[in-house]
Amino acid sequence: MRARLLESIGLGALGATIAVGFAGAVDRVLDAGSTLAVAAAVVGGANGAIAGWRQIYSWQCSDGVLAFVLDSSWALLTTSAGLFANGVAALQRDAGYAPELSERQNHQVFQRGFMPRKGYAITLGNVIGGVGDTSLARKRKLVTDHEAVHVWQARWFGPFYVGLYAGWMIIGGVVGAVWWLLRRRSDPFTRVVETAAYYLNPFEWWAYSRHGYWPPSGKVADMGWQRPCCRSLADVRGHTTEPVGPVAR
Repeated sequence: MRARLLESIGLGALGATIAVGFAGAVDRVLDAGSTLAVAAAVVGGANGAIAGWRQIYSWQCSDGVLAFVLDSSWALLTTSAGLFANGVAALQRDAGYAPELSERQNHQVFQRGFMPRKGYAITLGNVIGGVGDTSLARKRKLVTDHEAVHVWQARWFGPFYVGLYAGWMIIGGVVGAVWWLLRRRSDPFTRVVETAAYYLNPFEWWAYSRHGYWPPSGKVADMGWQRPCCRSLADVRGHTTEPVGPVAR
């Protein structure tokens, strides 16, 4: 308990400090004013406090330090989305927080939590919700090999991630609707639109490829990318079967 409290206080203070420093650098470029620094401090501090209490960052590896610094700076926008997801989970009677998939894994996992579409996991910042029964190996692999990829995508692409992902969804949906109207009337409308907007989204192609699940069953077979964009994480690790527990990173 004491270790958790100390890590929570320490990361809360450090996260706010890093966030204010990042906001100051942005302000010098964009002249955004003091409001940005205050908002950044709140987000960075709150994330550090929550993540520190849950001990999610892997300090024994460089990726844990990098994850914390990015969450407190370049990826503050998606980190704020993660705080929203944490808020939704806090309002639920039992959000199903999964410490075995969260502690020292550089993300937070909920079996339920924020879940706008039943049966589908969703990642906001460093928070993964809607995973389902984490006692199942396939659900644990969903976290470690798919949703965790989205967590790092958000960190690498920072403030551009949301716009790029949402922009593809919108434009892809329009393209899919037109494509169905002109060329794919033999397939269900919703499936063609979902393929164009969701499955062919490069961020999803990347995550499904890492998951070793490309092409996914919901995708229209002959639309878009036919092969994985990269090796699966299981292949990289040398595993040929689903892992029986969370993969240490």
